[in-house]
Amino acid sequence: MRKERYLSRAAFVVLIAFFFQFPIQANALPAQQPAQVVMVHDGDTVTLRMDGKEYRTRLIGMDAPETGQEPWGRKAKDHLQKIVKDSGGKVFVETDITRYDKYDRLLAYLWLDDTRMVNELMVKDGYAVLFTIQPNSRYADRFIKAQRFARENKANIWGPNGLTERPIEYKKKHPRQ
Repeated sequence: MRKERYLSRAAFVVLIAFFFQFPIQANALPAQQPAQVVMVHDGDTVTLRMDGKEYRTRLIGMDAPETGQEPWGRKAKDHLQKIVKDSGGKVFVETDITRYDKYDRLLAYLWLDDTRMVNELMVKDGYAVLFTIQPNSRYADRFIKAQRFARENKANIWGPNGLTERPIEYKKKHPRQ
């Protein structure tokens, strides 16, 4: 009887420990891979060099104005270049559930350090809009807050002479060839 009670308590303790430990592990940041930005193509696409290979990379969670959406396409690209230049081109790459898009681009969050995410800065500074595609939504709440901040402060594309058409709408009218 005592042995059964002891085993039941032991099993209960193990289960409780598992349930308290699991959320901590699930919320921990995945491993981030160091990379060098070798080229900024536009406000949401870069080429990265990691482990001797180059990857065309699309920033997750945001959508910057397209090149044809002047002057905002150019301004978004310039802003992304400035962020990258200020870091010496060094970033840390984090992927989400889906790693590549239909154009074979790596889908990634780019980090400057432990707290500053490039993708989020582009939205917060008013050079990109929130754009979440499931299942890659790990930081959706951060992007929502960043866009709210940019809109409230009338930052760049949200200002008086801001963007007149969201990038997704522009792309529908001007599909890739």
